[in-house]
Amino acid sequence: MISGAEIMVKCLEAEGVSVVFGYPGAAICPFYDKLYDSSIKHVLVREEQNAAHAASGYARCSSRPGVCIATSGPGATNLITGIATAYTDSIPLVVITGQVRSDLLGRDVFQEADITGACEPFVKHSYLVSKTEDLPRVFKEAFHIASTGRQGPVLIDIPIDIQQREIDEFVYPDSVNIIGYKPNTKGHAIQVKRAAEAIKASKRPVIVSGGGVLSSGVKPKFQAFAEMTKIPVISTMMGIGVMPSEHELYLGMLGTYGKAVANRALHEADLVIVCGARLGDRAVASPDQMSKNTTVIHIDIDPAEIGKNVKTEIPIVGDMRNVMNMLIDSIGDYQVPAQWSQTVKTWKKDLFKKPPVFEGCVEPRTLVGNLSAMFRSKAILVADVGQNQIWCANNFRIREGRFLTTGGMGTMGYSIPAAVGAKFARPTRDVIVICGDGSFQMSMNELATIAGNHLNIKIIIMRNKRLGMVRELQDINYNQRHSATVLEGDPDFLKVAEAYGIDCAEASSNEEAEEIIKGIVDSDKPFILVCNVHPDTPSI
Repeated sequence: MISGAEIMVKCLEAEGVSVVFGYPGAAICPFYDKLYDSSIKHVLVREEQNAAHAASGYARCSSRPGVCIATSGPGATNLITGIATAYTDSIPLVVITGQVRSDLLGRDVFQEADITGACEPFVKHSYLVSKTEDLPRVFKEAFHIASTGRQGPVLIDIPIDIQQREIDEFVYPDSVNIIGYKPNTKGHAIQVKRAAEAIKASKRPVIVSGGGVLSSGVKPKFQAFAEMTKIPVISTMMGIGVMPSEHELYLGMLGTYGKAVANRALHEADLVIVCGARLGDRAVASPDQMSKNTTVIHIDIDPAEIGKNVKTEIPIVGDMRNVMNMLIDSIGDYQVPAQWSQTVKTWKKDLFKKPPVFEGCVEPRTLVGNLSAMFRSKAILVADVGQNQIWCANNFRIREGRFLTTGGMGTMGYSIPAAVGAKFARPTRDVIVICGDGSFQMSMNELATIAGNHLNIKIIIMRNKRLGMVRELQDINYNQRHSATVLEGDPDFLKVAEAYGIDCAEASSNEEAEEIIKGIVDSDKPFILVCNVHPDTPSI
């Protein structure tokens, strides 16, 4: 005989899961009791939302679904923001929640919440398990759904009696057969041929890369395509890292807070190849950002995203790897006309400008720009949300590493727990967090997770004592009426770090900050650097 709780653990083991992130409670205790005897590492976060963010960071750096766990009621509802964040950024998660007894469902008993109903807009699929016998099939399907097609979170809600009940045997399925779920991965050959012909006929083509290029694992092939055709590349925020930042073909991030050269290239292109991006309002704020005569090729695994925000002439539904291979085979020896290449090169000289310095303060854009050379080439930078996110997106020089942030939902407090997940996925890589003093305080409780697990994560807090991006909007749109954007009563961050046993320092100039960073690069301990930033420092 085997209990449902033991089956749940064996399902995770069968999927090769080695790390999970969670917070226990009564309704999930049977599972936690069986997890105690497993080789799976459980990372105890300090708030459930952060379990989802940590699982997100793990998934993005391991190319496997991240797993997070919570109990019923408030434990499950605390996960919702993290689930929604993963959904909008297309990150594969398997979310496990405990639930009250099956016979009590719908009676508003202690810590009951309809989590499958509450999460419906933010998951690819959800299960409320009613039979212990269904658990192996449900877990197999959940991992398959989360990691195929357009990736995303899948929720499994399991009543406590289903976890406690015993059945005769455990058999994990070898495969899945889900009626109605057959993602199109191949890419239509005729559409690819049309795309290749359009590329060959173009004079001023541009590639726009999104997060789909990274999640599909096609980055080397993508780079090879760009290099063989010499087509310049711009990216959305989620697509940062598809090319080294200083690659001759890369023009930076496009959009409201992007690089002028990237936006100019998009506007003047006669052909735009959109790869794994939905081009939301921050990327393409208005239709006139592109010429009326621009031909758009849109490649995406999710047909619902193609043409949703930008009119598309040549849609291609398929996995980026398959489509890129087909394009390379079809494109022949085409290369961008020399005049367009030369024009773009003249624009690129302004890609990284040296901004002015406020006396007695750290200049964050310059510091972020210098960080890449100070850490190893495969470093993972995790940016939070706000001005710090834009400073990182536009100035950090990606080499072989990763840039992680939340571009779709824009969830403050993402960076620290996501860095925890990233570090568990890539323990030998440098992991750096950059956050504002506002976003830091949304997840600083996870310093306990960092300290308790001895994680070598470097955290840089850009302290301007403001909610900087909202304050900017108030300057522009609300006559500089700074309502609720001045941070008063903040703690001494150095004392907070010391309370968790984490080494720390403070800097009020770039020279001071860089000297401190040089001294901690090779340390195997976590570190917090507080940088004093002038409140008038702009986002771009």
